[in-house]
Amino acid sequence: MFAPRFSLSPAIALLAGVLICGSIGLRIQDTADKEAEPSPSSLLAPTPPMGWNSWDSYGATIDESQFRANAEWMAAHLKSFGWKYVVIDEGWYVSNPTAEGNISDPRLSLDTFGRFTPAVNRFPSSANGAGFKPLADFVHSLGLKFGIHIIRGVPKAAVERNLPIAGSSFHAGDAADKSDLCPWNSYNFGVASRDAGQAYYDSIAQLYADWGVDFVKADCIASHPYKGDEIRMLSLAMRKTGRPIVLSLSPGEAPMDKIAELRGYAQMWRISDDIWDLWHGTSEYPQGVGDQFPRAAKWAPLSEPGHWPDADMLPLGHLGPAPGWGKPRDTRLTHQEQRTLLTLWCMFRSPLMMGGDLPSTDAWTLSLLTNPEVIAVDQHSIKNRAIVTTDKEAVWLAEPAFGHPRHYLAIFNLADAPQTISFGPKAAGLLGSTYRLRNLWERKDLPGVAESVRVTLAPHASVLYLLDPRVP
Repeated sequence: MFAPRFSLSPAIALLAGVLICGSIGLRIQDTADKEAEPSPSSLLAPTPPMGWNSWDSYGATIDESQFRANAEWMAAHLKSFGWKYVVIDEGWYVSNPTAEGNISDPRLSLDTFGRFTPAVNRFPSSANGAGFKPLADFVHSLGLKFGIHIIRGVPKAAVERNLPIAGSSFHAGDAADKSDLCPWNSYNFGVASRDAGQAYYDSIAQLYADWGVDFVKADCIASHPYKGDEIRMLSLAMRKTGRPIVLSLSPGEAPMDKIAELRGYAQMWRISDDIWDLWHGTSEYPQGVGDQFPRAAKWAPLSEPGHWPDADMLPLGHLGPAPGWGKPRDTRLTHQEQRTLLTLWCMFRSPLMMGGDLPSTDAWTLSLLTNPEVIAVDQHSIKNRAIVTTDKEAVWLAEPAFGHPRHYLAIFNLADAPQTISFGPKAAGLLGSTYRLRNLWERKDLPGVAESVRVTLAPHASVLYLLDPRVP
């Protein structure tokens, strides 16, 4: 990864310097808790949520036994590192699903009030009206939190039968806007912005609260199209239940001019369409890791405790047995690209939602997900910002929440060829005349002290350092 050859990148020439060696004895905390930032107790997501979502491995097909296996694996191997949400993605109410979802002849499970319920053939514990409560209770018994995915709106099947809306005098036909359709999912009509629409959202939110749901990923609501009225209604409905439920909005890119509304009603919102295991997307869908750098740079200043721009799930490990896009496979990202993905997500402070099948996790993937020093960057850093973003390289800085004047430094080679990149802390306004460096991925102190940093990186590779200034 390091080489003595030096080829200064023009984009950051002002940051250049020469690596100076000496001795080092730096040690940082091995657990994220040691650098925890103060957060108001009222916030639902004081730090970026961490968990697992079923879409990248199971698409719309996951069943109860598969979900339980992933939850048990998370509890055994990841919970102690901060991972806690397990989320069932699209189509849990479809009894004849395909991996990609949105089938033309779905057999849908609804209750008498027009609300989707788990398909019993896939989730047998939901029989006899139990819904997801038995599964949520199981998740809670593991010390984890339970989440589900929904598509905004009222089921067309409920509207066709004009089923009553629980807890109200309205019927499904009163709530639905039949002119409003999700462009990529045919199951629902949009919700009209009137009392009946709020009543329907109140009814499903109460059902989810009764089940013990802790996290709702609402889709077809944050972008193409953006539905501010429905975001407001859904958020209000969940607050009415009295149960703390994190609201995540998809897909992206959510509109930046709606930031006050996004913060007011949600804890997470996507900054892009789906990210999969490729470096660059060749079309609008899917997108790749390299496509996220300019978006993350733009959104980073808008993160705050309780409200997190979301760079999407982590397509790592084994994507199977039935991924939502493509054939079953191990992630096609190289080891360097996988580290780069997580480094960017953590420096950006994105929510971390693992996508690969957890019971299939290999040693390399496990090492990525259980590095406490890298996780601490995501969970407990401040002033996260990109200082360089081009099509060839990126440089990001952040600070430990209680670590000033220490800094986190990430350097990325976005090019398709090896590249030497330099960073001069003084030119970036950092304190100190020399610095001790710790490689957070390797969890090793670099020997000596440095006036500046120079690294030669493989294509799509990166480094993540903690800089400790030596002030004269």
